[in-house]
Amino acid sequence: MSANYNPFDNVIKTIDTAAAILGYEEDDYAFLKYPERELKVSLPVKMDDGSTKIFQGYRVQHNTVRGPAKGGIRYHVSVTDDEVRALAAWMTFKCSVVNIPFGGGKGGIIVDPFTLSKKELESLTRRYTAAIAPIIGPDKDIPAPDVGSTPEIMSWIMDTYSLLQGHTVTGVVTGKPVQIGGSLGRGEATGRGVMLYIKMILSKLGISMKGTTVAVQGMGNVGSISAKHLFGEGMKVVAVSDISGGIYNPDGLNIPAILKHVSVRGTLLSTYQEEGMQRLSNQELLSLPVTVLVPAAMENQINADNGDDIRAKVIVEGANGPTTAEADEILNQKGIVLVPDILANAGGVIASYFEWVQDMQYLFWTEEEVNSKLAQYIETAFNAVYDIAEEKGVSLRTGAYLIAVKRVVEAARLRGNWA
Repeated sequence: MSANYNPFDNVIKTIDTAAAILGYEEDDYAFLKYPERELKVSLPVKMDDGSTKIFQGYRVQHNTVRGPAKGGIRYHVSVTDDEVRALAAWMTFKCSVVNIPFGGGKGGIIVDPFTLSKKELESLTRRYTAAIAPIIGPDKDIPAPDVGSTPEIMSWIMDTYSLLQGHTVTGVVTGKPVQIGGSLGRGEATGRGVMLYIKMILSKLGISMKGTTVAVQGMGNVGSISAKHLFGEGMKVVAVSDISGGIYNPDGLNIPAILKHVSVRGTLLSTYQEEGMQRLSNQELLSLPVTVLVPAAMENQINADNGDDIRAKVIVEGANGPTTAEADEILNQKGIVLVPDILANAGGVIASYFEWVQDMQYLFWTEEEVNSKLAQYIETAFNAVYDIAEEKGVSLRTGAYLIAVKRVVEAARLRGNWA
């Protein structure tokens, strides 16, 4: 993968493809190629040793014609402005394709959170919140957890924003602890959604979940919860991985034991042992001969360099942007069925919408209610995407963007152009 690769280019190519099929002129959708607002902030933090370190942070609001911006905050050393732009745009289309009244936003700080003490992490989070406070809020932009951030970090953001406002504002973030306005079922919603999409696409293909092999790249929230639910549905999870590498057992891994092992903050798979397992790299995991592959790590994992090596029959994207545009073409030629990220990992933002609704009306639902509503939204969105892809003879990714782009463009047309 080229060091000059720009993930936002992926977004532009996909928008152009969908717009051409929809018959749009450039003027109809050109606004989607430019974020509405970008904020870059410098964050001085006093470290435990008494020194002051400056961190760089971002918040991007891609589009808000359908509602407040919505999107996570990423704490990772690889965060860049172009990455945050791409993630914000993907959120616009993710919210649109599942038809929730949000636009797209995203934030990030260039940091390895595991190198900070809890006090340093809290100081960084509160400083970042104060810096972006003018452009966020329950009616403006609602952050959530992403790679490297947690429900505890969301609680610090909510508290800091509330102190600045002079009263408690639970609806400013989602993914919070339940005790302070979070929603039951939110923590597992993205992984649960991945499982539901796998169930539906396998059903369309006439494949039973029982005993079907699956590999999961990434053991963060999305990957670990996906593996948990897929194991619970009787699938044979033969490989999982994290930043330290992967483990593989063709007879199936002991997922409950693995989840217990990695549940300790900072514990990696490199220290896990299980009879019959083999160690392998993340790239080797991607090329395993499995029925289902779930890339649930970072962007651009499947690209022009390794697309030909992919042997899975079905890919369900648990991560945002794990497949490049060039790799998409290769996978399509190979006949691999791919459920795209803006659909496959939308369970989290759907449940975040539920959390926001509950916060705004001060009325909370049971976990059963949340999971039932989540399944309804997911099924409706999947069927719409599958049907239009069949009708137009296009991939599921293109089908998802046909729906998503059309909804945003139509909303913009109805609102008009203030000049």
